[in-house]
Amino acid sequence: MRRAAIERLLPAAYQRASVPGSVLFALLEVMEALHAPDEAVLADVDALFAPYRAPDGFVGYLTRWVAMDHVLASPRPDAPPALPVGRLRDLVAHGAHLARWRGTPYGMRSALELATGVTGFVLDEPVDRPFHLVVRVPPAAAGSLALISRIVAAEKPAAVTAEVVLLGATEPADPPADPEPPVDPPPLPTGPAVGRASVPPPRTLPPPGPSAEEPS
Repeated sequence: MRRAAIERLLPAAYQRASVPGSVLFALLEVMEALHAPDEAVLADVDALFAPYRAPDGFVGYLTRWVAMDHVLASPRPDAPPALPVGRLRDLVAHGAHLARWRGTPYGMRSALELATGVTGFVLDEPVDRPFHLVVRVPPAAAGSLALISRIVAAEKPAAVTAEVVLLGATEPADPPADPEPPVDPPPLPTGPAVGRASVPPPRTLPPPGPSAEEPS
């Protein structure tokens, strides 16, 4: 707030006394200087809540707004962050989309790829273990198993158990022969999440035609 604007809020007697060199004039200039930092923040307040414009230290807080704070562990204060701030920004930017697909293979795979910057996750549902999910992790993400386990626990359906297995480890015996390939969305781009990441929409099947039993 400018000094002149503050002065107009004062009684007329004070306005007449506010002349250059007076104590009141100097006090109003100090008030203007004290208001300047807050006004600068308010002028660009939307940047605090924009995933790719928010300060680095504020991005972790924004993960709570989109229910993605499970990607952050609770380490010691002096421990390094769980994942780079660029990937945190990607997760916040796609938080609403991930929430929409939470509990589905597409949603879990998207969250894992955005958080790790690695593609190639395989989700299996063993025939001999109903309501169980095996998440196979590509070797490139072997250093993020703790993060992957937290994401799997949060993204899976509540009634389903899950385990995380590194690809290349011992496979279960007698895998099903010639499984039908699932219809999955195209994979996310590989490499570290830099700038704005994008999540492709899942593929949708055409609506079914009219039933043969229904009259035409």
